[in-house]
Amino acid sequence: MVTGALLHIGADRDATVSAMASVVGEPQISLVERAGIRSIQVKTRATAERRTFPEVIRRVKNARASYSAIAMAVRVFERIERAEKEVHGHTDHFHEVGADDAVAEVVGACTAFLSLHVDGCIVLPVMLGGGSITGSHGTYPAPAPATLSIFRESGLRVMLGEPDDGELCTPTGAALLSEFSSASALSRHACSVVCSGYGAGTKNPPQIANVLRAMIVEYTGDNEHSDVDLLETNVDDVSPEIISYTVSRLIEAGAYDVSAIPCTMKKGRPGHLVRVIAASGDGERLAAVMAEELGTLGIRSIQAVHRFIAERSVSEIPVTIMGKERMIRVKCGKLHGNVISIKAEYDDVSAFAHELGIPARTIARLTENKAWDIIGMSMK
Repeated sequence: MVTGALLHIGADRDATVSAMASVVGEPQISLVERAGIRSIQVKTRATAERRTFPEVIRRVKNARASYSAIAMAVRVFERIERAEKEVHGHTDHFHEVGADDAVAEVVGACTAFLSLHVDGCIVLPVMLGGGSITGSHGTYPAPAPATLSIFRESGLRVMLGEPDDGELCTPTGAALLSEFSSASALSRHACSVVCSGYGAGTKNPPQIANVLRAMIVEYTGDNEHSDVDLLETNVDDVSPEIISYTVSRLIEAGAYDVSAIPCTMKKGRPGHLVRVIAASGDGERLAAVMAEELGTLGIRSIQAVHRFIAERSVSEIPVTIMGKERMIRVKCGKLHGNVISIKAEYDDVSAFAHELGIPARTIARLTENKAWDIIGMSMK
């Protein structure tokens, strides 16, 4: 359903099909109706074989997909593995999420998502369903325990359903949405809907459209995400390792930026000022993460702080190093039509650096230098 919805709003079909086909064979993509809504349905051609986590990761890394898509797919399955370990205490086999169709779905969805080149992803409250599920571990209430664990870690908002709903979100879907998410709520500023699309599920109940809706919206003008919440707390009894982990978790939960600034606290004790910049309205949710991880008893919250934002765009730059060419994304910042900054995307740079075995900063420098040449020529 995720891949179908992304294809419906313009994701690169050829790249997505190629990535999925490299895992299980070319998928079947068709236009269907669900309660009168035309939707894209994607079916893989996989067997029911179950694999271990290392086997799944090997198949992902051997997929015919971009390095960024493979890296994202690996992170998706790492989310699932953490959830499985939390629920079962081990991950001897991945059962339903370890089948080849799940591998193809994740690689395809990541490829489709990255091909859209969006600046961010907002996941609205997810319907989980109700009733019961029958799987490899027997029958248990919907949603699946692993699904709840994944959403607990990511902090995405969810809604429970009725017993007749059945399972509306699987662990695979939960992990994909959690990985894609970079904010939890739409901005209060006006936006325009560029396109919308629907991915179809297998079931076709008459009373409700069994579809996942995706849309691309565009914010224009200086108001785009211009209001933010600022969170601050001082800590002097937290180890550097815990602070590092907290920074990572806050970023994963959708914080725009997180910093830990050394400072001197009362009685001359050394400590850190932890500062978080969050989307307006996200402050309370991220403050809960800070309190949970840092054990702090007080968090200062300054709401609706205005921030200046330069115009931004993302471009792909062809870079050839050691005889290998890759498309590296760069983010370009402009002010009054003039380019003021160019920054190579970390995921693309790190994946290429890992492949070649050379420093990431070398690839970043070469990419940014070429980007300046290309963008400079296009502006003349």
